[in-house]
Amino acid sequence: MATSRLPPLNGLRAFEAAARHLSLTKAAEELGVTQAAVSHQVKGLEEALGTKLFQRLTRALALTSAGSALAPELNAAFLRIATAVDRAREREAKGIVRLSLLTTIALTFLVPRLGRFAAKHPAIELRLETSARLVDFDREPMDAAIRYGTGDYPGLHADRLFDDSLTPLCSPALAKRIRKPEDLLGHLLLDDHIAYDEWGLWFAAAGVTVRQPRRRSAVFDSTRVAVEAAMEGMGVALGAPFLFSAEIASGRLVRPLPLVVPAGRSYWLVCRRQDVERPSIKAFREWLLEETEALRADPMALAGPRAGSASGRAAGAARRSAKAGRAPARGGGSGG
Repeated sequence: MATSRLPPLNGLRAFEAAARHLSLTKAAEELGVTQAAVSHQVKGLEEALGTKLFQRLTRALALTSAGSALAPELNAAFLRIATAVDRAREREAKGIVRLSLLTTIALTFLVPRLGRFAAKHPAIELRLETSARLVDFDREPMDAAIRYGTGDYPGLHADRLFDDSLTPLCSPALAKRIRKPEDLLGHLLLDDHIAYDEWGLWFAAAGVTVRQPRRRSAVFDSTRVAVEAAMEGMGVALGAPFLFSAEIASGRLVRPLPLVVPAGRSYWLVCRRQDVERPSIKAFREWLLEETEALRADPMALAGPRAGSASGRAAGAARRSAKAGRAPARGGGSGG
């Protein structure tokens, strides 16, 4: 219902309080106004609705059928409003930012940088929730989200963080059997999206025509999980190479072919328009945009390293040197 069709809020509030107490006097005390004011506001509401809400008895009030139907709905609505206001006050007082984001971005991009944010804004507490589901900011206790798409988020403020790109990624053993794009068709190609065909986009850019449906044994809800499966030798995944630069530099993950294709989609930070200048959200937005500015300005950074490149060899050597000075780790493994 459009707000322009609603009767005056004061009348609704006066009726809700009077209905809860079944007393104009107690409603007036709760609202901090006179009994006459409550009575006037309730009568105005009845006139606006064209129906009686109370039966006015000698020493008491009783709800009519219309009043009995309206009262619990208003009570629930005012309770939700009060809860939302309290939540907003608590978040700002405590400097809390609740962020929904994709697993891949959480693990490969944001988490490695959170130490810098904490050092710069020690009073702000980030609460992260990983999910691919779109957030309904009007119904869920989220302040912001990092999402993947074209930037079409009606009613929300959206900041483009960086563009996505696609290149094949696989284990070192599998990479030895891939010399040209056509060789990929002999291996299991891992998908991390159902809605659109990223492999079709990459093959088209590589000039390869796929003449028959390709094998699919699993579709992952996260690029990070698909790449983990690729590192274990399950098949070949597609991903943005800069997001997996550490795995590539270490040698666990290999770019068997040099072609990097723009995905036509980007990662975006979204929030309610009215929250853009909220101090804690503004601080997080500005910090995150600073972190991504270098990536947006440097296409080579987004292209990421290739196994065997100078940067990849240097990073790998640095890791091996660091490991040589440490005792063997116990129970190794990587996050999913």
